[in-house]
Amino acid sequence: MNRGFSLSLFSALIVLTCATFARDQRIPEPRFVTLPPHGNINANAPAGVLTTWTGTLEGSDKFVMVGTDPSKTNTTTTITVYIIPVNICVTVSGTKTCFNPKTKQSNGATAITNVVNSPIFQNQDYNIGGTDIGNTQYEDAFQRSNFWTDVMTNTNYHVRLKQVVLPEVTLNVPPADGTTGNNYFGVPEVALVDINYLDNQINLGLPKLKQVNPSNIPVIMTYNTYLTEGGFNNCCIGGYHSATGNQTYAQFTYTTPASGTSFSQDVSALSHELGEWMDDPLTNGGNNSPCGILEVGDPIEGEQSPHLYGTYTYTLNGYTYHVQDLATVKYFGQSPVTVNNNNFTFQGQNGVLPGLGQISECSFGS
Repeated sequence: MNRGFSLSLFSALIVLTCATFARDQRIPEPRFVTLPPHGNINANAPAGVLTTWTGTLEGSDKFVMVGTDPSKTNTTTTITVYIIPVNICVTVSGTKTCFNPKTKQSNGATAITNVVNSPIFQNQDYNIGGTDIGNTQYEDAFQRSNFWTDVMTNTNYHVRLKQVVLPEVTLNVPPADGTTGNNYFGVPEVALVDINYLDNQINLGLPKLKQVNPSNIPVIMTYNTYLTEGGFNNCCIGGYHSATGNQTYAQFTYTTPASGTSFSQDVSALSHELGEWMDDPLTNGGNNSPCGILEVGDPIEGEQSPHLYGTYTYTLNGYTYHVQDLATVKYFGQSPVTVNNNNFTFQGQNGVLPGLGQISECSFGS
């Protein structure tokens, strides 16, 4: 027996096995994405216009944002947000498992109810670096802070969100497009669903909803579900936003960890996606900055403890919610700067962000 040959063969088998394991092992990477806008696939698309305004960051760098120009108006814009809960069901080896937004949480309310009662739609006082931004919703506070030197004069400027919950939809995901996973970011069991499959289902379903038109935004809510791209191993997307024709829309997942902080916990992904939608509604390249389009959540999503995934907590009615910090227009190269306290982020993070480094203009991309 050739001992050297046997050892070489044994070593080769180990390398092959390890390579196969590494290839099959799901290594979760927390992230958000933006899907390019689609052409209008609905020939009978309803009428409606999203209230937006156009401004400049510096020179020829322009943007389009939801609301009205805070330097010229002193008014409130209210946009209806249609929350569409989707019960995701996947079947693995003959066993069907559903991930339902109606699942009750630690406070006895469903995940859907917690979204409605969260800082995204309910008022909370925001004092950032000694500045009282106002008692308002989270995204409105962010936008007021973005243009604070204007809002100091136009104090009644707001961009508010009115939530309407539509009936839940159950989606039975084909095995090729959905599976389950265990212990992702502290969540005991999650659904893993292909983002392109889900996006196609969304675009097939939205035209059936008579309430939805370009003046409002439908937001698809999933529960303990991460999206994948190019295979289940390429996980984990907590949400995204896009547009079909002039109809903007978004998707987010609400996760509940066994303990600690999970990626996309409760409304953190929703705060990320609505913040980006507000500053970059059509994702069509109409927003230009030195670091790309104004995806205001992406630069901070990789932050580590103490603000894991860039999240901050606020307690309303005895329940602690997680919302993500957002990059301001200063981060994207605005000059002259209108941001509260000249901050790079809404929450006033201007130094070294754990896991990311020193924040500066475009330092972490977009």
